[in-house]
Amino acid sequence: MKSKSAFFVKTLLVLTFFLSSVITAFSQKQYKFESVPGDPLNTRIYTLDNGLKVYMTVYKDAPNIQTYIATRAGSKHDPEDATGLAHYFEHMMFKGTDLFGTVDFAKEGPIIAQIDSMFEEYRKINPSETDKREKMYKQIDSLSTVASQYAIPSEYDKLIGAIGGSGTNAYTSLEQTVYVNEIPANQLENWLTIESSRFSHPVLRIFHTELETIYEEKNMTLSRDDVKVYFGLLKELFKKHAYGTHTVIGTTEHLKSPSMKRIREQFKKYYVPNNLAICLSGDLDPEKTIALIDKYFGWLQKGDVPKYTFEKEEPITKPFSLDIFGPDAEWITLAYRLNGGANSPNADLLTIFDMILSNRMAGLIDLNLNQSQKVLKASSSPECMEDYCIETFEGKPKEGQTLDQVKDLILGQIELVKKGEFPDWLIGAIIEDLKLKQIKDFESNNNRARVYVETFTTSIPWDKYVNRFDRLSKITKEDIVKFANENFNNNYLAVYKKVGKNEIEKIKKPKITKIKINRDDKSEFLKQIEANKVIPIEPVFLDYKKDINSFTVSNNVNVNYLKNSENQTFDLYYVFDMGSANDRKLPFAIEYFKYLGTSKYTPDQIKQEFFKIGCSYNVNIGLDRVYVTINGLSDNFEKAVDLFEQLLNDPLANADALKNLVSDKLKEREDAKKNQQRIFSAMVMYGIYGPKSPATNLLSAKELNALTAQELVDKIKNLEKYEHHILFYGSPDPDQFKNVINKYHKTPATLTPIPTATVFPEIAASKNIVYAVDFDMKQDQILMLAQGSTFDPQLEPVIRLYNEYFGGSMNAIVFQELRESRALCYSAMSFYRNLLNKKESHFYNISFIMTQADKANEAMTAFLELLNTMPNSPKSFELAKSSIISTMRSERITKSDILFDYEDAKKLGIDYDIRKNIFDKVPSLTFDDINKFQQTTVKGKPQVILVLGDTHTKEFKIFNKYGKVKKLTLEDVFGY
Repeated sequence: MKSKSAFFVKTLLVLTFFLSSVITAFSQKQYKFESVPGDPLNTRIYTLDNGLKVYMTVYKDAPNIQTYIATRAGSKHDPEDATGLAHYFEHMMFKGTDLFGTVDFAKEGPIIAQIDSMFEEYRKINPSETDKREKMYKQIDSLSTVASQYAIPSEYDKLIGAIGGSGTNAYTSLEQTVYVNEIPANQLENWLTIESSRFSHPVLRIFHTELETIYEEKNMTLSRDDVKVYFGLLKELFKKHAYGTHTVIGTTEHLKSPSMKRIREQFKKYYVPNNLAICLSGDLDPEKTIALIDKYFGWLQKGDVPKYTFEKEEPITKPFSLDIFGPDAEWITLAYRLNGGANSPNADLLTIFDMILSNRMAGLIDLNLNQSQKVLKASSSPECMEDYCIETFEGKPKEGQTLDQVKDLILGQIELVKKGEFPDWLIGAIIEDLKLKQIKDFESNNNRARVYVETFTTSIPWDKYVNRFDRLSKITKEDIVKFANENFNNNYLAVYKKVGKNEIEKIKKPKITKIKINRDDKSEFLKQIEANKVIPIEPVFLDYKKDINSFTVSNNVNVNYLKNSENQTFDLYYVFDMGSANDRKLPFAIEYFKYLGTSKYTPDQIKQEFFKIGCSYNVNIGLDRVYVTINGLSDNFEKAVDLFEQLLNDPLANADALKNLVSDKLKEREDAKKNQQRIFSAMVMYGIYGPKSPATNLLSAKELNALTAQELVDKIKNLEKYEHHILFYGSPDPDQFKNVINKYHKTPATLTPIPTATVFPEIAASKNIVYAVDFDMKQDQILMLAQGSTFDPQLEPVIRLYNEYFGGSMNAIVFQELRESRALCYSAMSFYRNLLNKKESHFYNISFIMTQADKANEAMTAFLELLNTMPNSPKSFELAKSSIISTMRSERITKSDILFDYEDAKKLGIDYDIRKNIFDKVPSLTFDDINKFQQTTVKGKPQVILVLGDTHTKEFKIFNKYGKVKKLTLEDVFGY
């Protein structure tokens, strides 16, 4: 009898010979591809024999490849009686296959089949028979616990980590489900090996804990006013089409009765090669890449994909309305439904129509409503799906203004378009702006690959996309006027978002037993992927002195210059090391600046002039820095600088604009008190600094009303007199750049020193304390802060490894324990970070979890256990190390990011690329190193616990266990 090892060796030799033959066959095969003349991406589109579409563009900005795998399967394709399947299956695609995610599928598979059958029985039980359903669910939970002893949760994420991938994600929308990764260029074949398995034999393991995650996500969307408005809008506009009759996550009723069987049926129906597209952009060889894709995906069998058919919607003949209630400040949304989708002539016309109204700079809404301060804020936005387009308008009211008044103002702008009352030059400028946006978008592999996804899933032929500017340039003013009069009349829906009780039906939490993690197990598949050696990519780190050209202009103002050799665009920054901490009036002066004109130009004309030349400007201020940004087409670099310098040096005071701005600012402050994320952000500042924080360092209402237009104008005029430096990334060469800056950027011989900044001491907690703010929501948003040390470059490798291992990814300890094993939350993470990225500021161990209120106690207990006793998983630890190294090998900092990376380094007091230290030292680190770090820096440290949620529930009382509870008012956290 032969030994097992001898048998294995012989089998491996046979397999190697077979694969070698296969590779040779594929390498000899000739692949035809489609291309389009004039395509800026030089796209190759292949169609395999089984119908699989492959889109490729080569872009060697870094040795990486951005990957998207898209399927034409979204919520519109869900069965009428089982909505949410596409989204649910998206989650399940991360659970593994028969080859990975399991230690023994031969034993696990039959148990999963039993669970599958039990869910079908569960679905048949009437929801009113709660006892019977609970009994059956208990049996499902029990059997799932048995199955979990064979499962390896998140092994997909381990596989992607093992090959140095990053950005792992997925999303489901109305008509697409898309899977995302960025991978090192040398790992393409390993990635294809992984995805081939995933897209051929997915296994619905750990199903019921993931169902609880879906419940969490559903409850989150039911609590968000913007999401309720969007899906309410679709429901009203589409009475027959699935855009309105389905929701992406699914109805509460359908989620309560899940079906593994129906999900498998959806997979077999829609996850066939002739309904898929692999979209790639990056450092790749197209001919070798298509041969590999054919090798790993060419064997999949083509399927009969059902064509989505729909009954045409009845015309909307008069305005109608919908009221949505929730805690956010009120706003109004107007929505129009247009026949024809993304591939129709209406889509082109809608693009131009929308930008005539709102283009950030010179649209009718931009100038007549926002610039003129007639509303707090207004905008428009088109969305073209495959079957229909919609155009939405959003408006937020000023103090004392009604939503109907905002509605009438927006409708008035539409009427101007219908009458042709917009500048003749505007359409041409819009097309140039769209071209500029495309140039900037295509500097990113992510954007390049994503455009393939959008055209594929909305059935836009690639040649039509490439030639869109030719079509758009033929659109005339008369075409737009006709289009507007035909489509924008009394055929709109008005959604009134009002402040009121957030009435939602929460999905009840089922009882779930903690499943086994098997954290240190590896499938044979993962072992093989790790054993597949590739030619390593050598890392590239920055050398700021060599990479950046430094010189001075205008009375010794320092410049850091980078040449843009890729395209004819530029980005110019004036950087002032001062902000709101140096002058509380300065933020308001900068906000006031955008409403001002000069002695030569009105405020409207300034915006129009910038838009005409394909350029824009912006001024941003933070706690300790002001950024003046000018960017656009290099041909108009001098014009843009000249125009901006005129505005900066010759602003005309406008008392009416100031009065309006003060009123609007006070309204915005009140609105912020109704916004979940604005409140939580202010709470974080309170947790770090206490009541005197950067968030509360504001001018009072009395101080705002005492401001004069002239004192704010003086602050603007004096800005360039302060010490500052310049960053530039653009195609003009250094001499051209110097000539322009020296000509227009006039500074005094001696620059004024930066004013002394207010210091905000960071308060270290001496014991646990809970700060809570009441908010109408069904979840608790919880953040725990434990103050650490200040920046120490020697600790950076340990910190990077600690974050990767413990809490920074889906494969990390925190996510595995809290979501995968116990289904206690939708999201959970923990990391050690310097929030302000400054040498003198403290690091904090930041632990975040968002969970239903009835799970908060269990979630907090589990989280604190992890923070105090970090599990030791040798294999996970080694994977974390290899993931960091693999990712850093192909990571590149390029373009203007080099300039800002240097800016960040200087704030930390270093003049070198810290990544090299991390790369050199991580391989030699041991678990003892990060365990010691965790024990001395995290374990037992006093926590500032921030809780945003409904403080009136009985569940909220549990927080008394974790520290003294102090309920904060909105005035406490905002300072007004």
